[in-house]
Amino acid sequence: MSDDLYEELLSRPVGRAVVPSLNDEMEYTSSISIQGNKVELSLNVPEGTANEGTGLKFLEEEGLNPEEWETTSFSKSRWGSEEKPMESVKFGYKRKAIDAPLIVPMDDLIRAVDNFELRPFWMEEAGEWGIVVGIGDMQFGKIDGDGPEGTLKRTLHVIAQIAIAIHKLREQYEIGHIFVIWLGDHIEGFTSQGGANVFRTTLTLNEQIRLTRRVMFKMLEAVAPLAPRITMGAVPGNHGDPQRFMGKGVTRYDDSHDTEALIAVAEAAAMAPEKFGHVEFLVPDTDELTIVAEIANTVVLAAHGNHHPHGKHFEWWKGQAFHNPLAHRADILMEGHGHSEEVDTDGYRTRIQVPALESVSQWWKHKTGTIGAPGAFIGLVKDGLMPVKHIIR
Repeated sequence: MSDDLYEELLSRPVGRAVVPSLNDEMEYTSSISIQGNKVELSLNVPEGTANEGTGLKFLEEEGLNPEEWETTSFSKSRWGSEEKPMESVKFGYKRKAIDAPLIVPMDDLIRAVDNFELRPFWMEEAGEWGIVVGIGDMQFGKIDGDGPEGTLKRTLHVIAQIAIAIHKLREQYEIGHIFVIWLGDHIEGFTSQGGANVFRTTLTLNEQIRLTRRVMFKMLEAVAPLAPRITMGAVPGNHGDPQRFMGKGVTRYDDSHDTEALIAVAEAAAMAPEKFGHVEFLVPDTDELTIVAEIANTVVLAAHGNHHPHGKHFEWWKGQAFHNPLAHRADILMEGHGHSEEVDTDGYRTRIQVPALESVSQWWKHKTGTIGAPGAFIGLVKDGLMPVKHIIR
């Protein structure tokens, strides 16, 4: 069977896109199908006006870099009348040098973390204000958007910007305590979709965890000099589940790669008390999903956010408070999972949903048309209130 016949038998009808003509005198219709690392392009044009360069120019108009693609097939057929002869041209392209899934240079990613230099700051005396930092949904390993490399670069940039933002806040407020909360889904994992995401996950599980652990340590290095008391906490996300059978988790609720990564960082920090002796670490208690901390006379409850429907956060919070006295005392609820920034209040109680650090979820984009706006959250707290809120990008 020839390659052309094979491609023809596997081809699917796609929606036709109308684009500007390549010049004012040429009228044509076109369709394009982009499937991962392959592109199929069909043009109906006046006879003799199309060549390989025509297809490459069309790719460029579609936002693709022609230098990243190579031609795999080309076919032409003529039709129309003597007065207006036309031809149908079909191009096939393949992205150069790669076939999904991508092979990610893990050593380069780790080297990027180790070599990332943070701006040096210094510790002030204890103050009455506190800062809450929320960061989550990196989903390292995921092929979507700019992939693990883009997410790592963005995360390191955000960590540096968080340190700078805290330093600027210290010029106006006396900061005594910083609470950094890792809100889950820091790895893509292989359990969240019952293994259906394996093909779209380019890092091994150990590589995903290794990146998470090193990024957490880089955050520790960034914030440790900025206040006399530092708390770092982590909660489990659904992507961090170690294993599932029949779609269900089979171990305790606190069993999570998201929290285990921070536990490893805590063990490393304990080996350097001269640098990190003022840092405490929090993960959920046995078979629990949330953590609670008091900072600057403000109680903060942290959860991933996947155990209630969207928009039902206050109902969930009220239910938790019925039997959990710490949740009852909470002034602020910090969550991830939703991938976009949200602030909601009920009286003086405030719920913050932090944006994701991955660039885009293709599944959500196809479902809703919405793309990501990556970032992290930082808020100034005192006496149960959060008067200053920032999204760090």
